[in-house]
Amino acid sequence: MDEQNKELMETKMVDDAFAHLLDTYLHSKHRKKIDIITKAFNFARQAHKGVRRRSGEPYIMHPISVAQIACQEIGLGSTSICAALLHDVVEDTDYTIEDIENIFGNKIALIVDGLTKISGGIFGDHASEQAENFKKLLLTMSEDIRVILIKIADRLHNMRTLGSMIPSKQYKIAGETLYIYAPLANRLGLNKIKGELEDLSFKYEHPEEYAKIEDKLAQTRTERDLVFDRFTAPIRAKLDAMGMKYEIKQRIKSPYSIWNKMQNKHVTFEEIYDILAVRIIYESEEKTELTDCFNIYVQISQLYEAHPERVRDWINHPKANGYQALHVTLMSKGGEWIEVQIRSKRMDDIAEQGLAAHWKYKEGGGSEDEDELEKWLKTIKEILDDPQPNAMDFLETIKLNLYASEIFVFTPKGELKTMPQNCTALDFAFSIHTFLGTHCIGAKVNHKLVPISHKLQSGDQVEILTSKSQHVQPSWINFATTAKAKGKITAIIRREQREQQKNGEDILAEFLEKQDLEVSNSSIDKLAELHKLPNREDLLQAIGKGDITLGDNDLSALRNKNTNNSSWKKFLPFIGSNKEKVKKQEPAIVKKEIGEIDKKKPITLNEDTLENSFIIADCCNPIPGDDVLGYIDQHHIIIHKRQCPIAAKLKASYGSRIVAAQWDTHKKLFFPVNITISGIDRIGLLNEVTGILSRELDVNIHKLTIEVNDGIFEGQIQLHVHDVEDVMNIVSNLKKVEGLKTVARTK
Repeated sequence: MDEQNKELMETKMVDDAFAHLLDTYLHSKHRKKIDIITKAFNFARQAHKGVRRRSGEPYIMHPISVAQIACQEIGLGSTSICAALLHDVVEDTDYTIEDIENIFGNKIALIVDGLTKISGGIFGDHASEQAENFKKLLLTMSEDIRVILIKIADRLHNMRTLGSMIPSKQYKIAGETLYIYAPLANRLGLNKIKGELEDLSFKYEHPEEYAKIEDKLAQTRTERDLVFDRFTAPIRAKLDAMGMKYEIKQRIKSPYSIWNKMQNKHVTFEEIYDILAVRIIYESEEKTELTDCFNIYVQISQLYEAHPERVRDWINHPKANGYQALHVTLMSKGGEWIEVQIRSKRMDDIAEQGLAAHWKYKEGGGSEDEDELEKWLKTIKEILDDPQPNAMDFLETIKLNLYASEIFVFTPKGELKTMPQNCTALDFAFSIHTFLGTHCIGAKVNHKLVPISHKLQSGDQVEILTSKSQHVQPSWINFATTAKAKGKITAIIRREQREQQKNGEDILAEFLEKQDLEVSNSSIDKLAELHKLPNREDLLQAIGKGDITLGDNDLSALRNKNTNNSSWKKFLPFIGSNKEKVKKQEPAIVKKEIGEIDKKKPITLNEDTLENSFIIADCCNPIPGDDVLGYIDQHHIIIHKRQCPIAAKLKASYGSRIVAAQWDTHKKLFFPVNITISGIDRIGLLNEVTGILSRELDVNIHKLTIEVNDGIFEGQIQLHVHDVEDVMNIVSNLKKVEGLKTVARTK
């Protein structure tokens, strides 16, 4: 194709995409401001002229696609569409925010400015940059929620076009998406987008697993359709008799959710029984939608038995992200438990589009759900007032409440409070007031005395007990679960540590002054080494708290210039018997600058490199056949499973240090794996298990622990295998043993 024809086709492609955007906007309920949207498109098209994406298409297709998502899938209006079209102009061209403000006004410029500040992902390569970028995102989000909504649209389009990236970039972007963008979408009620972000991340991180689950979903579709049709036929008859306008849909569990459950529960695809759910969406006036919902529930519970412990009333008590529905689980005639979600058309729109959908129904002002968002943003602002210096801790603190399921708790006066699942009495105290949390000594839950670490259940009535003599303890951080409680506890402890450190500095200065010695970093380092403390800060805190009293030993250490000599072996472990061992651990590949490693090609894990260059992470113990990646630290390349929680943080925070990795071991090496077994105990069962492993499969058992309680046994077996194929063979053979109910590989 010649250049002229190619240019004509690309021009038509861009024009068609923009026409589709305008058409979508014109069919929305927003006021029709075509002129400013067209102006923004023409401006962006000119600004990005001649620039192409990695996929080869004109760059302007990306802003148009982001604007399309913002309009069609999130439900935003003209201001947001313009900001989406312009979101990369300041970042990628010579235009400034002042130019945008002069041409398009203050509102659009503020949103573009917020998007520019958080361009290139939330995280940089350095901890301080991560924290700062994430703070910027949260601050701009609290000023105008449209900033984060457009950023999520931007990320969704990037994920949809991730195939053109090299694997290491795919892992970084997918990891960052799973770590923060999917939870943010969830918190903002963007359920459909959250699901797609998760599935796309899963697809690029574990392509083979994703393909297997998609294939199995396709294979079982006919069977699911039959179950759905049989189950819903009587329901349709009832709803027709009631005169309801309704739609009944299948809700199929997403590939990522299925895989996640398989990993967490150690079960196969065939053992997941909630892949199918039924969704009833009815049309109703807002004043009667609650009554209609419960009428539908009464009618269908006459058809099928309801599970008494699996009724979730999100109608009267909406989730913090605005989600409303009534969930019930019914026993089908075929003996399967099937979840039914009952919600009105309004509730369905909010469930799919989140907060933006409220604007379709509440054009005149705020709603209770927006109040919930305000509460969350207020919590974010409180944490931002005193951010944690460690960026990853800071992110974890914020992230805590993004995905948390909710429970309902009552105050002594009967006031209802929504709290995250697994929260403690201490979390509840901090949620009411910082003073209550700081001085909390315990609680009365349902009139029964419990410690501050007690986990609350839905329906609990909680009274917080306090004492003025109580102070925040460092151990509290271990059982606080909410972002607010953790943020406050950390801030108070850090403030106390600073005070102790200052007190320690004064005591040390006075002590040295009396001995005519100078305060210097080297003298503090000597004392830290003498007292076996890792750094100066810990030493000064210990002195300030009174844990260390300075005396003659300290003077001797300071006056003896050779104090450090006897300790060199502690810092240089290669001296003496460990010399050869440590030399082996020092990989030649990392002596190169990180930039010299070719990240476009996966690193190869074979007998030579695993012995000399790479380290297998003991947090996840990957073996050949697992989807893995490499992380370049200061001394080594560490190999993690891609789904490892530690790797998830590394992908999100240090994406430039991630490299793709592939196995090439050809069953030459052995790797440790743990197999968990459980079932019904009987005589000879253990002998049968060990017999299969040792005699039939020729596998060497390194460790075996078994515990039996009331006829039910649980066991852990550590074996050495070549790869995942070996593990699957072992699991398959053990599952044939009578009495064994679960056999699964664990960490």
